[in-house]
Amino acid sequence: MSFIDTPIEHHFPWYVRLFFWNQKRRYGAVLEPARLWGRSPRVFAALALLYGALDRRSSPIEPTLRSLVSVRVSQINWCAFCVDINSANVLKRGVEPAKLSELATFETSTRFSEREKAALSYAEAMTYSDNQPTAMHFERLGAELDDDAIIELTALIAFQNLSSKFNAAMNVTPQGFCDSADRPAISSKT
Repeated sequence: MSFIDTPIEHHFPWYVRLFFWNQKRRYGAVLEPARLWGRSPRVFAALALLYGALDRRSSPIEPTLRSLVSVRVSQINWCAFCVDINSANVLKRGVEPAKLSELATFETSTRFSEREKAALSYAEAMTYSDNQPTAMHFERLGAELDDDAIIELTALIAFQNLSSKFNAAMNVTPQGFCDSADRPAISSKT
């Protein structure tokens, strides 16, 4: 349970309740962050639309890379809920558990492609408050992604920072989606 207790009986608008119904169907339960965001229905609707746009099939960034980036940003921001649900997505999308366990040390791991390393390094540079992406990040990204994919990757990282910082601040706990999701890990820093 989060810092703010939001029972499902709270009066949510129909479109938020429809979203909850879909979450119950997909995950077996309403996600705690949705209950919190749902208390501000217009913000919640905009957030849901943005997430849908970023996690679409036609994205120039493959689903496994999107999920790896989401987990890494969540680890850095100490969002246990996000690590839990995003780790489950990574595994569902075919990433081996051993690779997931080496995510915090991706730069030195042989399990990650150059494309993944470039994206994850960029995600770290965007996420750590005392860091900024450098020309080296963009040079690395440019070798692996086109300009449109870099823009979309940037939006995904910004979204995951918003989501994971919100959930961490509200103390949203994991809902048990991934048994192999470790406590958020912070290791490398670019």
